[in-house]
Amino acid sequence: MEQTLINYISNSASDPSIKSIANKVIAEQRISVDETIELYEKAELGLLAELSTLVCTRKNGKNVYFNKNFHIEPTNICVFNCKFCSYRRQASDPLSWVMSVDDIAEAAKKYIGKDVSEVHITGGVHPDWDLDYYCLIIQTIKKVLPNIHVKAYSAVELEYCIRKAKLPYREGIRRLKACGLGSIPGGGAEILNPEVREKICPDKASAQAWLEIHEAAHAEGLFSNATMLYGHVESYRHRAEHMDAIRSLQDRSHGFNCFIPLKFRSGDNALSYLGEVNLTEDLRNFAISRIFFDNIEHIKAYWPMLGRENTQLALAFGVDDIDGTIDDTTKIYSMAGAEDKKPRMTVDMLTGIIRSAGRIPFERDSLYRPIREY
Repeated sequence: MEQTLINYISNSASDPSIKSIANKVIAEQRISVDETIELYEKAELGLLAELSTLVCTRKNGKNVYFNKNFHIEPTNICVFNCKFCSYRRQASDPLSWVMSVDDIAEAAKKYIGKDVSEVHITGGVHPDWDLDYYCLIIQTIKKVLPNIHVKAYSAVELEYCIRKAKLPYREGIRRLKACGLGSIPGGGAEILNPEVREKICPDKASAQAWLEIHEAAHAEGLFSNATMLYGHVESYRHRAEHMDAIRSLQDRSHGFNCFIPLKFRSGDNALSYLGEVNLTEDLRNFAISRIFFDNIEHIKAYWPMLGRENTQLALAFGVDDIDGTIDDTTKIYSMAGAEDKKPRMTVDMLTGIIRSAGRIPFERDSLYRPIREY
């Protein structure tokens, strides 16, 4: 495969700087922020597919991972008002909701005896909720489903409730872990640049706070994911520097399981006028993410965001994870205009997507330990 790629570069990559970067990737050398920007600006899509597939194959062979999961979104009422968000509602809005503890217990009870391994909990940052209540949500679910892995609370939710409790981040996370928190999702990263955040989410957790919370979680023995919301007001440099901040933290803490590029969806939000980037840009972004992260094992295409057919295409651009069954339990992307208004996939559907791309389906747990090959 490597010799074929070397030949491909010799025959098709006309730009000397792109050839140099490609040869670094083949030699398993880390690329810089400036080189990443060059890939965004100059590299042909075919070359990016080849390079990202090489990196992905080195790390994961032909395996593509998924899990059996469901979401609980306790509220869409939020103290913050991010311009890219189509999910947030004020309490007076008829489309707002707040789940009580009993509601959360009932949602969990639907999965008693069912073959699921993970519950993903995230939502709006409710002004009245504190750290104790976030602990109670986890405890409630663990009483109903004692063996479920709880992946819960974005860094934005954590920053708010831990700050409200006047505790250091590690102490707040330690309390949640004692209640059953198993890992942390990657949401809220958006773009880790102060100027961009001032334009799209000026009032919520800073870039530094996001990084510090994930570092604190890693120090407490919890793994987490990392995301990047792309395709709005950011530049290629913003994307490259965002990834560099995450890669640098991973060098220190080794706590990120996967990186998840999330496409900005323009439905019903204050940035709708921007429209959306095209599929080619999505695929470039996945490929460059895979090439860039030499120290994160997995790149995820979140299928409710990307759509099913495009998720399959992403498997040729460095992606080795497509999330899970979900069972129509999340509204974050459907409210923003994603194609799947009721996001749900069976195992047969997930494995079919993977096999059709010439890859091997693997069910995993939340920490990427393999459960079963299909």
